[in-house]
Amino acid sequence: MTTLYLIRHGETDWNVEGRYQGQADPPLNSRGIEQSRELVKALREERLDVLCTSPLQRAAGTAQVLSRALRIPLTMDDRFMEIHQGDWQTRLRSEIERLYPDLFRSWESRPWETQPPGGETLEDVRERVYAGADDLIARYPGQRAGLVAHRIPIALLKMRFQGLERDIVRSLHLPNVYWEAIPVT
Repeated sequence: MTTLYLIRHGETDWNVEGRYQGQADPPLNSRGIEQSRELVKALREERLDVLCTSPLQRAAGTAQVLSRALRIPLTMDDRFMEIHQGDWQTRLRSEIERLYPDLFRSWESRPWETQPPGGETLEDVRERVYAGADDLIARYPGQRAGLVAHRIPIALLKMRFQGLERDIVRSLHLPNVYWEAIPVT
């Protein structure tokens, strides 16, 4: 049986500020680096075989700390990047609400029917994340594969493998360095 370990990246300054990151690429802050080091302690007993990460700095930085400390191989896969939020990336939530009031309300209440200006739809993200997960599982059958990613990709994978309702994708609370092991085959 393959076990997929879903791991959210450590904290960035933008997490603290409430700034939409999307595929913009802020690095971990000092707390995020420390969170990643603490995560090593929690995951050491899990005996991961491999680790895959989104290439965005906040995920890759978390994954690099884990890979070095746990002495496991690390690969990167663009398919696990966060949703591209177009014109919303780099903006504070309050700015988005002010500049795009109707669209933002729709994003909050009907995310599957809403697309940030210049960004991806949730269906776009779902397709690439599921394809990446299928490849990861096929490449490491019967192993413990860690995946360091972002809130939306992790929520989508929980939806798929745990049978959660698709409406949870915007409301599911996944704090920085959240992790969970999910048997997938």
